[in-house]
Amino acid sequence: MPTTSQSLRIFVLADTHNRLPPNLETLAQGADEIWHLGDVCAPPLRLQIESIGLPVTIVRGNCDSNFEWPLVVDLKRNGVRFRLVHIPPSRAPEGIDVLLHGHTHVPRNERKDGVLFLNPGCVTRPNRGAPPSMATLEIAADGNLAWTLTRLR
Repeated sequence: MPTTSQSLRIFVLADTHNRLPPNLETLAQGADEIWHLGDVCAPPLRLQIESIGLPVTIVRGNCDSNFEWPLVVDLKRNGVRFRLVHIPPSRAPEGIDVLLHGHTHVPRNERKDGVLFLNPGCVTRPNRGAPPSMATLEIAADGNLAWTLTRLR
């Protein structure tokens, strides 16, 4: 999907580890795209995600064996430069406004060296006391962002 001048809603999930929420279609309702930040694990899960009928972008996680999935995807939406990865880098990358990642199983919304780091948490096996979660990223036509975490329990 190219850069657009309309508000966009992105359904963001990570670390599904062979399981999707039973109400996935309801959770994704109203979204324009789905971004999965790795550790899908079972490739058939991608088909379940795609069956919702939205454009899907998936990056490969450390538990994924599908080497056709990229490790890094750079996207631009409404003038905002996004990088999707599974394992977060130790330093903020240059030329990126927002870095979305999984791997830690812990939700994150933190600005580091001018880059916004976002993690939707883990759908199936949360860590450090965090409940299972996913997120919605709203990207306004002017590039303003709204990040909403949704607890799954």
